[in-house]
Amino acid sequence: MRVVWDAPVDDKARDHGNGAWLVDDTLVRSRYDAVTAFDARSGDRRWEYAPPGQDHVCAVSRRTAGSVVLLARGDRGPGGQGCATVAALDLTTGRELWHVRRAPADLTESLTDMVAAGGGLAVLRDGDDRWVLKTVRPAVQGSEALRAFDLLTGAPRWKAAVPAGCVPERVAAGERQVLAVLTCGRTELRLAAFDKADGKARWSAPLGGRPTPGTDAEVTLLSTDPVVVQVGGTVQGGRPGAYLAFDEDGTSLSRIESTAGHGTSQSRRPGVVAVADGRLYIAAETKRGKEYVNRVVAFDLLEGTEVWRRDLASGRGFLALEAAGGRVTALVRMLARRRDDTDELLVLDAATGNEQDTGTDTDHKAGELADLLIHEDLVVVVRWGGGVRPFSVYEPA
Repeated sequence: MRVVWDAPVDDKARDHGNGAWLVDDTLVRSRYDAVTAFDARSGDRRWEYAPPGQDHVCAVSRRTAGSVVLLARGDRGPGGQGCATVAALDLTTGRELWHVRRAPADLTESLTDMVAAGGGLAVLRDGDDRWVLKTVRPAVQGSEALRAFDLLTGAPRWKAAVPAGCVPERVAAGERQVLAVLTCGRTELRLAAFDKADGKARWSAPLGGRPTPGTDAEVTLLSTDPVVVQVGGTVQGGRPGAYLAFDEDGTSLSRIESTAGHGTSQSRRPGVVAVADGRLYIAAETKRGKEYVNRVVAFDLLEGTEVWRRDLASGRGFLALEAAGGRVTALVRMLARRRDDTDELLVLDAATGNEQDTGTDTDHKAGELADLLIHEDLVVVVRWGGGVRPFSVYEPA
């Protein structure tokens, strides 16, 4: 691989407001202090959005809807109002389309999946988390806890019919329905779906019990169509996890354990799980004798069965995984204890796991990878944090 361009090294960063998206040929990254856009091919800076006043970016939507992304912003410092505003940002221009007030509480603890964009809607979970009976829970409950707005204009659309005794913790918006992870009765986790047109409850399914009062729900909304969630297995030393798939009516399709005959999913690290074309692709690790073997494993979501697995050469460790366009792209690192360690890009056929292409970069950058994006023949490596280059863009040599 040849380095096309690197973004400048970021200065000290905070651990909130991080996100990265690719819209046509515009590459965008957000962090707590600004949202910045680059030309994907040249690296030229196109625009920068800075929150007004003393506001910081608290949280962003995982995905864009068209060219629009949602961000929650506010002053989280002493005397500030917390994340009191949700805004829609056009990523082609950097222009704020509209903003709306939300109801922050005294403590902002978990900001993951607070806002979501999709299906023509902007969806937000109202109220930040606060301690209630030793449990971190959103402060606003009932019909005020989950609201939807028109994505382009900000016009109010509906308030969701959240079941009594339940509060939303994470939200996702798809083309067919809105999803939310609910905590019910302080201990039970449920996945709920709401009608995109009016916010009425469509179905809900149990996800098991909350692990420990006051800890993260450990649920990741991986995909809205098909509906795929990851439960557990997202933190080092946490409980074993599983991937659950549902149809659009809430019927359980499959359960894929994160630890089984294929090895152990490395999903506690970002960017190593992908859903595409009815399949789940994971980076897994297993022990063979004294060595650890890294592999890519593909599962059929309808049946929950393994379709193929591809073992990597000895000494390779996973950095990132991406699936799109009939290909699975994996970035791996040779685990030699030398200064000339190399990063390698492997392109696998999504249907069979057969290797289609490979490339090597001997000038890899510091910092943990957060994501992998593909633009035409370019491979974009995404990193979050301070003291790292947020983007490195490669092409075949």
